[in-house]
Amino acid sequence: MLLRFGLCDACVHQRRVGNTRGSTFSLCGLARTDPAFPKYPRMPVLRCEGFARGEVPPADGPVDAEVPGP
Repeated sequence: MLLRFGLCDACVHQRRVGNTRGSTFSLCGLARTDPAFPKYPRMPVLRCEGFARGEVPPADGPVDAEVPGP
């Protein structure tokens, strides 16, 4: 299995979002309540204080929402 976003791919706080041009981004749910966590962390994430293990989605799985393009 290809892990595109590093540690985030196995974290319950990650949500994959896509834009209209086909790019996929990793959105950190912790950023909503804690400014110490970036909304869109630099990839790949190898270490994170907020990591909480969850299910690992397939590398080519669906995105949750679309992010408007520039």
